[in-house]
Amino acid sequence: MATLNMDRLLHACVSQGASDLHIVTNKPPILRIDGRLRPLETKVLGPDDTVALMKSVTPERNQQELQEEGGTDFGFAFGDEGRFRVAVFKQKGNVSIVLRLIPTKIMTFEEIGLPKICSALCRRPRGLFLVTGPTGCGKTTTLACMLNYINENLDRHIVTVEDPIEYYHNHKKSIVNQREVGVDVPSFSEALRRVLRQDPDVILVGELRDLETIEAAIRAAETGHLVFSTVHTTSASGTITRMIDVFPPDQQEQIRVQLSSNLMAVLSQALCPLAAGRGRVAAYEFMVVTPAIANLIRENKTYRIDSSIQTGKRLGMQLLDDHLFQLYESGKIILEEMLDKAQQPGALQDKVTERMSRLKGVKAKVAAKEAKDIGPIFRT
Repeated sequence: MATLNMDRLLHACVSQGASDLHIVTNKPPILRIDGRLRPLETKVLGPDDTVALMKSVTPERNQQELQEEGGTDFGFAFGDEGRFRVAVFKQKGNVSIVLRLIPTKIMTFEEIGLPKICSALCRRPRGLFLVTGPTGCGKTTTLACMLNYINENLDRHIVTVEDPIEYYHNHKKSIVNQREVGVDVPSFSEALRRVLRQDPDVILVGELRDLETIEAAIRAAETGHLVFSTVHTTSASGTITRMIDVFPPDQQEQIRVQLSSNLMAVLSQALCPLAAGRGRVAAYEFMVVTPAIANLIRENKTYRIDSSIQTGKRLGMQLLDDHLFQLYESGKIILEEMLDKAQQPGALQDKVTERMSRLKGVKAKVAAKEAKDIGPIFRT
């Protein structure tokens, strides 16, 4: 009965276009649709229900980890409908589950709305490309799109290190080896320590979590590999600052030099619900490391990077707030959503106020002109 129930819940998640399924005690199952939580019209789950649902999808190894560590992560395929990334954890002595739906179809650059220069960057022989943003903003989808482009167009050996594997990549023009932390290799750092002996051209590291992993990723880019990874930061300049600050002060100057030479681009993204209803649209901040930006990184002047991004529009560069404002002006997102995702909401609010005042001024001038034009008619 538990398996049947879970199958029905997973099918509901897929059919309703949800990004996540939440299973907790004392609530019915809940779907996250377009960023908002929507409870299903089923019974309220008790502790025994959540345990039964957990056991219906969780491998024995992960059940053991749940008992010992209080939490576990894994992924599994739900027939042909999609893959799910699962987090099982204990809270107040009960079991909770969050299942993230990973679509089977990998989107293209055009479908995601990525800058055109991304395809050219994916053809580079070496460098570090970072995709950043908060949890659930689509970083994994963006990386899958880039790897798929390489896989379809170039003959490369791609090695991924993920926790867990989300999108499955079949061999196309490239060879793809995907290693799952906890299944194929004990840790990110161990995988990266060994990856350079595996003749890779392209390396995907699921997340740069600690000093050792960041160091290994930079070293891999430095030794002639194209490296992709993610960081939980919300801007290009903030990403660079975060990576440098992880290191002890006596190593930071060296890391600045290494980053300035090896960092290729930073793509920061946020997902916003569409104003019209169903669906979401991605807002991007995009920075390509030009000689000028490399110099700012070397000289520890990351506070000036935003200005360089604004002057680099011919390379497809843009600030997140500028893209959010474009989406708001075109009517794709509402004001509250723009301000919620903005780096500097106050400045954007002022921009909106100024725009409204300007529009009112134009309307007033038009009205005055119309009144002047029709005035003589009423006087005759």
